[in-house]
Amino acid sequence: MEQSNPEQPERIVDFKLDETTVVRRSPEVEHERKVAIFDLLEENSFCPVGDFEGPYHLRLSVVEGRLAFDIRDTGDEPLKSVILALSPFRRIVNEYFEVCDSYYTAIKASTPSQIEAIDMGRRGLHNDGSDLLQERLVGKIELDHATARRLFTLICVLHIRG
Repeated sequence: MEQSNPEQPERIVDFKLDETTVVRRSPEVEHERKVAIFDLLEENSFCPVGDFEGPYHLRLSVVEGRLAFDIRDTGDEPLKSVILALSPFRRIVNEYFEVCDSYYTAIKASTPSQIEAIDMGRRGLHNDGSDLLQERLVGKIELDHATARRLFTLICVLHIRG
Protein backbone atom coordinates (compact mmCIF):
# COMPACT_ATOMS: atom_id res chain seq x y z
CA MET A 1 0.00 0.00 0.00
CA GLU A 2 1.39 3.37 -1.00
CA GLN A 3 1.26 5.86 1.84
CA SER A 4 0.14 9.40 1.20
CA ASN A 5 2.56 12.22 1.77
CA PRO A 6 1.99 13.64 5.29
CA GLU A 7 2.95 17.04 3.86
CA GLN A 8 0.09 16.84 1.33
CA PRO A 9 -2.42 19.40 2.59
CA GLU A 10 -5.53 18.02 0.90
CA ARG A 11 -6.09 15.16 3.29
CA ILE A 12 -7.86 14.12 6.48
CA VAL A 13 -5.53 14.00 9.50
CA ASP A 14 -8.17 13.48 12.20
CA PHE A 15 -11.44 11.56 11.96
CA LYS A 16 -14.33 11.00 14.34
CA LEU A 17 -17.41 8.89 13.76
CA ASP A 18 -20.55 9.84 15.67
CA GLU A 19 -21.08 6.97 18.06
CA THR A 20 -24.27 8.29 19.71
CA THR A 21 -26.65 6.34 17.46
CA VAL A 22 -24.83 3.02 17.83
CA VAL A 23 -26.41 0.48 20.16
CA ARG A 24 -24.00 -2.43 19.63
CA ARG A 25 -21.84 -3.88 16.89
CA SER A 26 -20.61 -7.35 16.13
CA PRO A 27 -16.87 -8.01 16.47
CA GLU A 28 -16.64 -8.19 12.65
CA VAL A 29 -18.23 -4.76 12.22
CA GLU A 30 -16.10 -3.27 14.97
CA HIS A 31 -12.99 -4.66 13.24
CA GLU A 32 -14.10 -3.19 9.88
CA ARG A 33 -14.68 0.21 11.56
CA LYS A 34 -11.21 0.24 13.13
CA VAL A 35 -9.49 -0.84 9.91
CA ALA A 36 -11.39 1.73 7.82
CA ILE A 37 -10.44 4.58 10.17
CA PHE A 38 -6.81 3.45 10.37
CA ASP A 39 -6.54 3.12 6.56
CA LEU A 40 -8.36 6.42 6.01
CA LEU A 41 -5.89 8.30 8.19
CA GLU A 42 -2.89 6.53 6.63
CA GLU A 43 -3.84 7.30 3.04
CA ASN A 44 -6.50 9.63 1.71
CA SER A 45 -7.18 12.43 -0.71
CA PHE A 46 -9.86 14.84 0.53
CA CYS A 47 -10.54 18.34 -0.74
CA PRO A 48 -13.67 20.33 0.15
CA VAL A 49 -14.71 22.55 -2.76
CA GLY A 50 -14.14 26.19 -1.83
CA ASP A 51 -11.40 28.43 -0.56
CA PHE A 52 -10.05 26.10 2.13
CA GLU A 53 -6.61 24.91 3.08
CA GLY A 54 -5.96 21.50 4.57
CA PRO A 55 -5.16 19.30 6.23
CA TYR A 56 -8.61 18.61 7.68
CA HIS A 57 -10.42 17.12 10.62
CA LEU A 58 -13.60 15.29 9.61
CA ARG A 59 -16.60 14.37 11.76
CA LEU A 60 -19.09 11.99 10.13
CA SER A 61 -22.56 11.65 11.65
CA VAL A 62 -26.25 11.22 10.98
CA VAL A 63 -28.22 14.34 11.84
CA GLU A 64 -32.01 14.36 11.50
CA GLY A 65 -31.85 11.39 9.13
CA ARG A 66 -29.15 12.92 6.93
CA LEU A 67 -25.48 12.19 6.50
CA ALA A 68 -23.37 15.08 7.81
CA PHE A 69 -19.74 15.79 6.94
CA ASP A 70 -18.45 18.34 9.45
CA ILE A 71 -15.14 19.56 8.03
CA ARG A 72 -12.77 21.44 10.33
CA ASP A 73 -9.26 22.82 10.26
CA THR A 74 -6.44 21.41 12.39
CA GLY A 75 -7.38 23.83 15.18
CA ASP A 76 -10.82 22.14 15.15
CA GLU A 77 -12.52 25.29 13.86
CA PRO A 78 -15.49 24.63 11.50
CA LEU A 79 -14.78 25.18 7.81
CA LYS A 80 -17.67 23.59 5.94
CA SER A 81 -20.61 21.31 6.52
CA VAL A 82 -21.90 19.02 3.79
CA ILE A 83 -25.26 17.33 4.29
CA LEU A 84 -26.45 14.44 2.08
CA ALA A 85 -29.75 12.60 2.03
CA LEU A 86 -29.33 9.03 3.26
CA SER A 87 -32.13 7.59 1.12
CA PRO A 88 -29.93 7.06 -1.98
CA PHE A 89 -27.59 4.91 0.14
CA ARG A 90 -30.18 2.72 1.89
CA ARG A 91 -30.66 0.07 -0.79
CA ILE A 92 -26.96 -0.47 -1.40
CA VAL A 93 -26.14 -0.43 2.34
CA ASN A 94 -28.85 -3.04 3.01
CA GLU A 95 -27.59 -5.24 0.15
CA TYR A 96 -24.04 -4.80 1.40
CA PHE A 97 -25.07 -5.90 4.92
CA GLU A 98 -26.80 -8.99 3.51
CA VAL A 99 -23.74 -10.01 1.50
CA CYS A 100 -21.45 -9.32 4.48
CA ASP A 101 -23.62 -11.58 6.66
CA SER A 102 -23.35 -14.30 4.01
CA TYR A 103 -19.61 -13.77 3.83
CA TYR A 104 -19.09 -14.08 7.61
CA THR A 105 -21.27 -17.20 7.66
CA ALA A 106 -19.40 -18.67 4.67
CA ILE A 107 -16.02 -18.16 6.31
CA LYS A 108 -17.07 -20.66 8.99
CA ALA A 109 -18.43 -23.43 6.80
CA SER A 110 -17.98 -22.93 3.05
CA THR A 111 -15.34 -23.92 0.53
CA PRO A 112 -12.67 -21.41 -0.50
CA SER A 113 -14.28 -20.98 -3.93
CA GLN A 114 -17.70 -20.22 -2.36
CA ILE A 115 -16.10 -17.70 0.00
CA GLU A 116 -14.26 -16.09 -2.91
CA ALA A 117 -17.47 -15.76 -4.95
CA ILE A 118 -19.31 -14.10 -2.05
CA ASP A 119 -16.32 -11.84 -1.40
CA MET A 120 -16.30 -10.73 -5.05
CA GLY A 121 -19.95 -9.75 -4.71
CA ARG A 122 -19.20 -7.94 -1.46
CA ARG A 123 -16.35 -5.97 -3.04
CA GLY A 124 -18.54 -5.12 -6.03
CA LEU A 125 -21.28 -3.69 -3.81
CA HIS A 126 -18.63 -1.81 -1.82
CA ASN A 127 -17.34 -0.28 -5.06
CA ASP A 128 -20.90 0.66 -6.06
CA GLY A 129 -21.41 2.40 -2.70
CA SER A 130 -18.10 4.22 -3.07
CA ASP A 131 -19.02 5.37 -6.58
CA LEU A 132 -22.40 6.59 -5.32
CA LEU A 133 -20.70 8.55 -2.55
CA GLN A 134 -18.33 10.21 -5.01
CA GLU A 135 -21.28 11.10 -7.30
CA ARG A 136 -23.26 12.60 -4.40
CA LEU A 137 -20.26 14.70 -3.34
CA VAL A 138 -19.57 16.21 -6.78
CA GLY A 139 -19.22 19.97 -6.41
CA LYS A 140 -18.95 19.63 -2.62
CA ILE A 141 -15.94 17.44 -1.78
CA GLU A 142 -13.35 15.93 -4.10
CA LEU A 143 -11.95 12.58 -3.01
CA ASP A 144 -10.27 9.61 -4.60
CA HIS A 145 -11.79 6.14 -4.91
CA ALA A 146 -9.81 4.64 -2.00
CA THR A 147 -10.98 7.43 0.31
CA ALA A 148 -14.57 6.99 -0.89
CA ARG A 149 -14.35 3.23 -0.14
CA ARG A 150 -13.22 3.85 3.43
CA LEU A 151 -15.87 6.50 4.00
CA PHE A 152 -18.55 4.17 2.57
CA THR A 153 -17.51 1.53 5.12
CA LEU A 154 -17.98 4.11 7.87
CA ILE A 155 -21.35 5.19 6.46
CA CYS A 156 -22.41 1.55 6.71
CA VAL A 157 -21.33 1.50 10.37
CA LEU A 158 -23.53 4.56 11.01
CA HIS A 159 -26.53 2.61 9.64
CA ILE A 160 -26.27 -0.08 12.33
CA ARG A 161 -28.93 0.32 14.98
CA GLY A 162 -28.17 -2.74 17.11
